Amino acid sequence: MTQLFPRWLATGLMVGVMASTDLPVGQQAVAPVAAEIPSPDREFRAAWVATVDNIDWPSKPGLSTDAQQAEAIAILDRLVELNMNAVVFQVRPQADAFYKSDLEPWSAYLTGKQGQAPDPYYDPLEFWVTESHKRGIEFHTWYNPYRANHPSHPGGVDGLAPNSLVKAHPEMVVQLGSKGYYWMDPALQSVQDHSIAVVMDVVRRYDVDGVHFDDYFYPYWDYNDGKDFPDDASFAAYRAGGGTLARNDWRREAVNRFIQRLYFEIKAAKPHCKFGLSPFGIWRPGSPASIQGYDQFDKLYADARLWLAEGWVDYYTPQLYWQIGRVSQSYPVLLGWWKDQNKRARHLWPGLAIGQGRTKDGAREIVNQIMITRGMVPDAPGNVFFSMKALQEADTALPGGLLKGVLEGQGPYFTGPYAKRALVPASPWLDATPPSSPEVRVKAGASGLDVSWTPRGKEAAFLWVVYQQRDGAWTYQILPGARTSLVLETGAKPVTAVAVSAVDRVGNESTRAVSVVEDLTAGRSGRGACATTRSRAPIVR
Repeated sequence: MTQLFPRWLATGLMVGVMASTDLPVGQQAVAPVAAEIPSPDREFRAAWVATVDNIDWPSKPGLSTDAQQAEAIAILDRLVELNMNAVVFQVRPQADAFYKSDLEPWSAYLTGKQGQAPDPYYDPLEFWVTESHKRGIEFHTWYNPYRANHPSHPGGVDGLAPNSLVKAHPEMVVQLGSKGYYWMDPALQSVQDHSIAVVMDVVRRYDVDGVHFDDYFYPYWDYNDGKDFPDDASFAAYRAGGGTLARNDWRREAVNRFIQRLYFEIKAAKPHCKFGLSPFGIWRPGSPASIQGYDQFDKLYADARLWLAEGWVDYYTPQLYWQIGRVSQSYPVLLGWWKDQNKRARHLWPGLAIGQGRTKDGAREIVNQIMITRGMVPDAPGNVFFSMKALQEADTALPGGLLKGVLEGQGPYFTGPYAKRALVPASPWLDATPPSSPEVRVKAGASGLDVSWTPRGKEAAFLWVVYQQRDGAWTYQILPGARTSLVLETGAKPVTAVAVSAVDRVGNESTRAVSVVEDLTAGRSGRGACATTRSRAPIVR
């Protein structure tokens, strides 16, 4: 039986909401109001915020707490301006922490001295998560699983804290070459246990939306002055214990075990938390035939194709940093190859190098790559930009290209790919059950329609989508979950219907609660019967 919520009668307006789509025959005439609402755009639009060497944030070590927070707010506000919906933030650049940790020391890139907390004290990770969610932005934590020291570290190796892995557990790390790199030995069980403990500590204590690794597994060979990784001792111990794998296979198997284990530990602790990997963009030269370049399978010991094929990820972001027309590393050719490997239909959101976007030609290349992604991965497209700094520069052409387009001209055919906000594509393998739709109230206000809604059900909404219809056309706004009201301003074209839906942490959208808004002025001129009839049939969809 259809159950009606209370109706509201305001000057010149009648608004109603009904709580079921099981409409009696006499009320089915308004069902098209809900059916005609177009779905919001779906696309993952993210930027990496690199903290190593202070690439993106903070701008330099030792800034005041106020200055650090102001820079963070500027980054997040810029993402909102560009209609982006996620940030991938580096919380562990080199076995250190941009948050309060009992496992690793505070990062020197934050305060200028490893082990030293911010003063006045605050937890940067908690701050970033809170401010991101206030803006409806997903927050993904990015870790370097094996790097123990980077040459850019303030104070060098001597400046490492006493509880750094290099000093407290030298048996877990090796020195690479003469540049100042230290690396954990990925084959050691102690290393795998420690890095997984670091990630899981964050997953359990912070309200994060994702965990993210980039391409650093075994190090690039130039880090060790062109020499092989120095793991003679651990490999000898493996062989002495009865191991039979060749060294390269043994290294790959160590990384494979680590990735698989972490994926399932994340899901056991927080099922909605996505795990994303961003490997080097080429699996192996010759895959496909025209591709040339670095062999991560044989040099980084990263079997990136296996991880995608096994479904040990929720999204994959191969770093496709090359131009469309570069034959030996062509963006669409590589994207097509990775798509063919995606047998379990995980999200495929390539990484783009956006430094070239400073010029109009470079911005055009990036926009074209976005459009290629949409064409080749149409059901759930997305891209991740390296890095945030390039979106904040005053003289860069890319932001304008994202919002307004890169073609000369005006009108709807000359808009940019990010002209409207978009929801992150849903991840049905994590959860396919939509949240409950809200109870919606609409009334006439001083400057337009006052729309408010009350959540229903046990699951909190991460986002709300508020739809409005004017002159037969629907538009939408995406609002953070903390919002429960909105004013739709009076315009030349009156609002004739309003709808609100809830979106959960993995992107499922509820049915839409629809309120049909009737102008009763016409009813006073002899059309009241029509207006009254329609007001009896508002629906929730």
